[in-house]
Amino acid sequence: MAKTSSIERNKKREQLAKKFAARRAKLRATALDESLPLEERFEARLKLAQLPRNSSATRIRNRCEVSGRPRAFYRKLRISRIALRDLASKGQIPGMVKSSW
Repeated sequence: MAKTSSIERNKKREQLAKKFAARRAKLRATALDESLPLEERFEARLKLAQLPRNSSATRIRNRCEVSGRPRAFYRKLRISRIALRDLASKGQIPGMVKSSW
């Protein structure tokens, strides 16, 4: 089980990213638009830099929904390999069986 503080910090980042997503996308589009004057693009970059760092989507860490583990994460299931193995052994994941030969 991961530390509660790191799980909560990641949840806070997800909320901030969701809150600022539209504003960040608009400023980013302005900053990358080559047809606009250089000064206007630079202003957009400055405003983008003033937004909270944790509002960026790249700062969000993929974590297991069951244990909070940050590594060995399966995106499709949103759980780690260890949690996947435990749930599969208990028969809680439909269609998944332990292999044997």
